[in-house]
Amino acid sequence: MRLAFFLIAAAMIVAALLLLLLPMLRHGRQQGRPRNVFALAMVMAFCLPVAAIGLYLAVGTPVALNGVPKASAGMNIDQAVDELKAHLVQQPDDLQGWMLLGQTYSVMHRAAEARDAYDHALKLDADNAVAMVGWAEADSLLRDDHRIEGRAQELLERAVKIDPQSQRGLWLLGISQFQHDQFAQAATTWRQLQPQLDPNSNVAKAVQEQIAVADARANGGKAAPETPAAEATQPSLQVQVALSPALKDKLAQGDTLFVYARAEQGPPMPLAVAKMDATALPATVTLNDGMGMTPQLKLSSASRVFVGARISKSGQAIAQPGDLEGDAGVVDVNTHVPIKISIDKVH
Repeated sequence: MRLAFFLIAAAMIVAALLLLLLPMLRHGRQQGRPRNVFALAMVMAFCLPVAAIGLYLAVGTPVALNGVPKASAGMNIDQAVDELKAHLVQQPDDLQGWMLLGQTYSVMHRAAEARDAYDHALKLDADNAVAMVGWAEADSLLRDDHRIEGRAQELLERAVKIDPQSQRGLWLLGISQFQHDQFAQAATTWRQLQPQLDPNSNVAKAVQEQIAVADARANGGKAAPETPAAEATQPSLQVQVALSPALKDKLAQGDTLFVYARAEQGPPMPLAVAKMDATALPATVTLNDGMGMTPQLKLSSASRVFVGARISKSGQAIAQPGDLEGDAGVVDVNTHVPIKISIDKVH
């Protein structure tokens, strides 16, 4: 892949230089300028790509040419991550490598590893706003209550000062402020986000709704009470969860059952989640708007959701090796028939 990149890059540079130099050479000949000037120009056209590649190999990061390691046929994402980790063992000062690893783990919903990768990045560049936001988001996902506080909140505050255009940073900082009853500050933070959004998008509408809620609470008011008709339109998913007989011997006292729904497309944070003692299985759980992690992320904010269940050995909502899990796939939030889940897999 590297060789192909170098050849393509060299060809593009040569082509660009020829497009620039040939008209100049023709014009120079018409003006009667010496041939050695033309020869020097042509030598430059062919030597510059070679010099550029040599310089890149000397001081650049050639491994970055491979991007997220998706490598040869047969290599899965875990093997690709292992390859990137092996590279970082050899070159622990590769900032972009740590950023890439953090982003990859975030996509894989492996929050603990993502936070660790961003932590390495911050040790190399303490003012990296993207790493700050990534660390704070991963940290919140590791918590049962998904609160953003302590170092996570401090990093977000620094990140938006360094990069006032950080949409994720502003969004998460507003959530943190709302969680800490700092409603006026949350509204102010989200207003900084508004000019960056398409005013006709669903995201902009959701942000506006949350600003209205924050303003109301800041003024000591409460949202207008729901009418019976409005309550009836709110989604409510009835989920029936059972443990596969093949895994019953793996259930132990102290295990925790999480039943959750998350947006089909969007952040991994649950829109609704129920937590209970796993020994109560089989069980029926109802997921609704009142079971969201934050006021702006709720069941009615999505049209389709992924519904799953997990028996956690550690008590943490984030999946760990040895946890038992199952899912019902993606369903419409307005589904009225019971959703059945069989917990039949070991994570």
